[in-house]
Amino acid sequence: MTKLGFKFPAEQRKTALYELEENWYLPYLAQQKGLPMQSVKRNNFGQYAMAVNYLTSVLEEAAAINKVAVYNIDHMAQLRFWGKDVVKLLNRALAGNFTEMKIGQCKYTLLLNEQGGVQDDMILMRLAETEFIIVINAGHDITDTVVLEGVQQELIADIDRIMACKQGGEEVSAEDVSHQYVKLDIQGPLSFKLIKEFYGEHVLKNRSNPDKNMNYFSFNEFERLGQHYLISRTGYTNRWGWELYIPLAVAEADCKALITRAMELGGLLVGLGGRDENRISAGPFGLPLMGQEYDPQHTPLNAPLFEAAVDMNKDYFVGKEALAEQIRNAEAKRLFIVVSEGIVSHRGIYKDGKRLGSVTSSINSPNVSLDMRLAIGSKRKNVNEEHGTAAIGMGWFYASVFDLDSEGKDLGDFNGKPVRIPVEFFREDAEGKPSGSPTMGYVTLEGISPATAPKPLKNIENL
Repeated sequence: MTKLGFKFPAEQRKTALYELEENWYLPYLAQQKGLPMQSVKRNNFGQYAMAVNYLTSVLEEAAAINKVAVYNIDHMAQLRFWGKDVVKLLNRALAGNFTEMKIGQCKYTLLLNEQGGVQDDMILMRLAETEFIIVINAGHDITDTVVLEGVQQELIADIDRIMACKQGGEEVSAEDVSHQYVKLDIQGPLSFKLIKEFYGEHVLKNRSNPDKNMNYFSFNEFERLGQHYLISRTGYTNRWGWELYIPLAVAEADCKALITRAMELGGLLVGLGGRDENRISAGPFGLPLMGQEYDPQHTPLNAPLFEAAVDMNKDYFVGKEALAEQIRNAEAKRLFIVVSEGIVSHRGIYKDGKRLGSVTSSINSPNVSLDMRLAIGSKRKNVNEEHGTAAIGMGWFYASVFDLDSEGKDLGDFNGKPVRIPVEFFREDAEGKPSGSPTMGYVTLEGISPATAPKPLKNIENL
């Protein structure tokens, strides 16, 4: 079979907005905020050189979500699948069910391996009865054999994993269309205002009933100045927001205008650090990230969005039997949010000397309320002061933490108050034993910020 994935790049890739960030945004930001110019810290993310933050701090950028946050997400790829048998193929290759998916609808799902481990998570958009666009994570467009950190690895792009499930005689074609679009995410309560001002109210309307606004997890296509755009009412923040696919030919002009107006509204361009905080603080449960909470060794069982992403009623999909076996064995693992007095990435989670699990993500947050910070019981001044901060994170737990209700579900509140279970976070030595002094914190089901994404857009039209 012909390989459709790209070869491993000889050097870190640059997004289509890289030069705009360096040569326009940084000077503009410095001028607007009165900040000194300095080089931007960039991390290798999916073989792209991505900004952790710009001249503004991670905390400042994370707080932009409370007004309007703009993210350069052009490192993510878009795959087009089409043909009369495309639904059969996607149902076989992916964990979701796409048979009844409507044109103009989006759907979140997972690409699993035979062991049920997560190879990638993604959003599908149905353009026609026989045509889909799939939005995948950075780095999952590479098919190649490479040596990483001294270990030889075989990387298989999502497009090749999916096409490998095609059966003889089926008519399905696929291509990577990432070069056609620049992906810009716009999230927060003022996102509606920003999009409406720049592109017009019509792009935000329900395609089936133009008198109403777009539904959550739907998308529109529209033309502007002879260019074809996509806009979806989605985003990995669980706040009101949009994911915008801007044609490459007009991307620089559009992005400059959108970022400029976002800053006028009190927002910022947000790097990887702020984006990480925004997805962990996303609503009642946080959102898992591929490569952190999700990886080929972790199945998604009992993770947030499992029921939305996985249809166990389908006859078959790659990884189904492994998930079914976990369900039959009633495996106790859960993915929970943790709050701590400091960053506790990759530390063990302990209670009364018993190891409960490990932290997969952790970052300082400006969105933790004073009440939540005081509940830590920390002696650190920065945690307890009115405008202080604490860290938030996510972790896999492999031992029971919460009491269960009559249906066997975790009890997250008691007498109307959130349950906050004190835990300790320890570094661990080579033998996996706790070492050094612990960092204090707790595990909770209450979430960090309210989820607004599913709420009707009429709630924010006048903000």
